[in-house]
Amino acid sequence: MNGSTLLTLIWLLPMVTALVTLPMDNRNHGMIKKTALIGNSINLILIILLTFKFMASATALGTGVGTSETVLHFTQRLTWFKMLNIDYFIGVDAISVLMMLLTGIVVFTGTLASWNVNNQTKEFFALLNILAGGVYGVFISFDLFTLFLFYEIAVLPMYLLIGLWGTGDKEYAAMKLTLMLVAGSAFILAGILALYFESGINSFDMMALSKVHFPVAFQNWVFPLIFAGFGVLGALFPFHTWSPDGHASAPTAVSMLHAGVLMKLGGYGCLRVAMYLMPEGSQFWLPIFLILVTINVVYGAFGAIRQTDLKYITAYSSVSHCGLVLFGLTAMTYVGLKGAVLQMISHGLMTALFFCLIGMIYGRTKTRDIREMGGLMKVMPFLSVAFVITGLAGLGLPGLSGFVAEVTVFLGAFANPEPVYRVCTVLAILSIVVTAVYVLRTANSVVNGPIKENFQLLGDATWMEKIPVTILLFTIFAMGLLPGWIVDLVNGAVDPIFNKVMQ
Repeated sequence: MNGSTLLTLIWLLPMVTALVTLPMDNRNHGMIKKTALIGNSINLILIILLTFKFMASATALGTGVGTSETVLHFTQRLTWFKMLNIDYFIGVDAISVLMMLLTGIVVFTGTLASWNVNNQTKEFFALLNILAGGVYGVFISFDLFTLFLFYEIAVLPMYLLIGLWGTGDKEYAAMKLTLMLVAGSAFILAGILALYFESGINSFDMMALSKVHFPVAFQNWVFPLIFAGFGVLGALFPFHTWSPDGHASAPTAVSMLHAGVLMKLGGYGCLRVAMYLMPEGSQFWLPIFLILVTINVVYGAFGAIRQTDLKYITAYSSVSHCGLVLFGLTAMTYVGLKGAVLQMISHGLMTALFFCLIGMIYGRTKTRDIREMGGLMKVMPFLSVAFVITGLAGLGLPGLSGFVAEVTVFLGAFANPEPVYRVCTVLAILSIVVTAVYVLRTANSVVNGPIKENFQLLGDATWMEKIPVTILLFTIFAMGLLPGWIVDLVNGAVDPIFNKVMQ
């Protein structure tokens, strides 16, 4: 199977899985879940195969190191709207492949974590697969219109997934999330159309647009539209307020995909579209966005320390750690860009595991309030140990994925000699102290101390629940202990973007 066919299959298979599940009888929960699991298992295998094929191709053809032009592998182009020169133009570089691998892992583990969903089961898994298909499509699309189409396919199912299967004030959270993300999408669409008409080539082809030198004045007003538009999904301050409510109300698998994958589309779009296509606009605006993302990092950490609900703690922590992705991008250094990509992967794995564990703990205790917990290590040791390890990864303990990513981001930001970058980096580093406070306080409140009387008969994770937890733990340790192959791949993809931005 050639690479381009593999790329199409990867985004198409979740869509087909969704179509297969929809005609099924909702009373046949087991068959619906098995169908979704089989589809996502095959997809994960295809993505792993794609990763190995890409590594072999990158070795043979090169990755673009030393150039300002991204080298795409497994490209395919089909015209589907000739009048406007809109193409189905797909391909991958290392960033795309790593993001797809992350998505495949999170979708597969999220499916397993949703095994207790018995309410409108087929609709739930159909929407979950449509969302996943949209995410895959974004990562392989190099036609701006096609990318935007997949982006909307990925974002819009969130409204129904939260509004129908969520908890708490789910209608409010779903509406708030949707309105904020649609506003961000409007900015993105306006920016894309501006690039299309200003380019003079009447094309949405990103590779062709990257060779066009747009006027500096044009870049200075279009760049913030696209960067802020994608930044909304990346929880950019002050457009982050949808994120905590959305996370808190979403069901477990949706929280996993939302924080683990969907928010990464924000950072990916900022890097791939805004920065790569408008380098002069980047140089003008990124120092200003640096202030906003520093607020993200610090404010998110202090917001988490004030919460008592497990999901809200993780949601505000996610705002802070997603801020580190944008922080690495605004650093305007090679190491900073590399750190941003690594942080996308690390944060995706950590938050997916956190929300997975929170869902399992809530399913047993029927509460997410840490003040009502305690002593869970005595009755659910597997879940408790995994919870503590994930918290330590979040605060950047060496040997876990968070350390590799966060240190790279901080080194990259501090490497910029401008005083404002040095000051913001110090503030961001100090936020780790706050992170340590809320992580250790939360872990202590949940797993240590005397056990509550009504929790004494609770059981530990079942074998079905242990599978996704074990997989995500393995990936966090693997990235922390053996990050070399990931770093090598990221180097080849970041180098052309950095050379283009700083030329």
